[in-house]
Amino acid sequence: MSGDKRALLKQKLESGQLKLQPLTFPQRELWENSPVPVEDAANHICCIIEVRGNLTPEDGAGAFQMVLDRQEALRVSFLPGKDKPVQMIRADGVMNFHFRELTAEEGTPEGVDKMVREIASEPFDLLQGPLYRVNLLRRAPDDHVFVFTIHHAIGDGWTLGLFVQELCLAYIQRARGMKDPLPVVPQTYSAWGAVERAFWQPSELQPRIAFWKSHLAGYRRLWSALEGPVTASGSHVRLVSHFPAELAKASRELARRSSATLFSTLLVAFQVAFARWAKTDDVLVGTPVANRTKQVTKETMGYYAGIVPIRGPVNVEKTFSASLREMHQKTADCFANAIPFAELAQALGDAGAPGHNPIFEIRFALQNHPIPDVALPGLSAKLRMRSTGTARYHLACEVTEEGEQLEVVWLFRPQLFQQAEVENLGRLFESVLATACRTPEARVAALTESSS
Repeated sequence: MSGDKRALLKQKLESGQLKLQPLTFPQRELWENSPVPVEDAANHICCIIEVRGNLTPEDGAGAFQMVLDRQEALRVSFLPGKDKPVQMIRADGVMNFHFRELTAEEGTPEGVDKMVREIASEPFDLLQGPLYRVNLLRRAPDDHVFVFTIHHAIGDGWTLGLFVQELCLAYIQRARGMKDPLPVVPQTYSAWGAVERAFWQPSELQPRIAFWKSHLAGYRRLWSALEGPVTASGSHVRLVSHFPAELAKASRELARRSSATLFSTLLVAFQVAFARWAKTDDVLVGTPVANRTKQVTKETMGYYAGIVPIRGPVNVEKTFSASLREMHQKTADCFANAIPFAELAQALGDAGAPGHNPIFEIRFALQNHPIPDVALPGLSAKLRMRSTGTARYHLACEVTEEGEQLEVVWLFRPQLFQQAEVENLGRLFESVLATACRTPEARVAALTESSS
């Protein structure tokens, strides 16, 4: 940094325009453990908000300004340091809001989808910021699409849900002529980071690290020989399917009868299907957790989410019910021993490298963060999360409760898998789950045989 820039930075720090804070634990995971550079589009997340009703660009920009003023994370960029960067938090945010009238062709579902992909892949300047962008696309006078893209370093899936809630709240206040700002958040993102750093001392980490060393001992990665620059580049392929309402209902009922969770039920079915598909009997996945266990964190945007590895040896001689009971307990143990992923990777000596995600290669998720639909006089807003196909692992299965159905999104590296192979895995997953719901006391071997 030049002398002039240093002087300017010092001036802004002294005046209160800027403040510096260390990285939070989730942010450290991006810098220390990601198989792709932090600036890569793999670290962007995106949602679309379908808005029906009369909405002017001024209304949209004004409502967003109120959200920007409330949420510290939207005012964060990163200053390079000797060892690692630090958060650079501005007192006043920079508005990054764009409006565009769409042509008839652009306004089609295919046209909007193409535009969303392009918007989500545009790079961010990590130093200058802002690390978000809002695009308001008008298809008709009463038909709009908000596209909200944010760098993972300052947001997660929960953040996207908060965004639509606060945007609508701000719109209501403006419509009523209320000039007061949105309420102050109970705890800022940087304050949460300070609390976490104070808590995760060696006395808290060491017992949990011992659990993880035992839990993960002897696991052999499936595709490590193929990792490198090839698997560190390019977008993932994205496939979407749906489990019908009847199967979703039966899965919830099986979970209830087994005193398990829907997550554990789906995970066991996935593990059984994957074990058959990949010809292995040892399945390790990483699953995201919201990491917002306290009420004060639930109104604050930021990257809070953690990752918990869950390992499930698949025994074909056991019944599905017995496997589910064991996995439910194992999952509870893993969640109870969760620690920041950056600390876990460091303790296990597994650092990020090009094309290599530490510890696990497969992501499995049941998305259950808030996805609100909002209805106001003359206006309605419907949020849709979007997996942009830029995941940082080799294969992912993301399940979302969508009404009565279960949406299943597959993300995979085309350098490693043919689309037909992943489609086969998807069909096998659905078949195993359906058979398990009908005959939970059947042996695991029978579940996959009936799916052949």
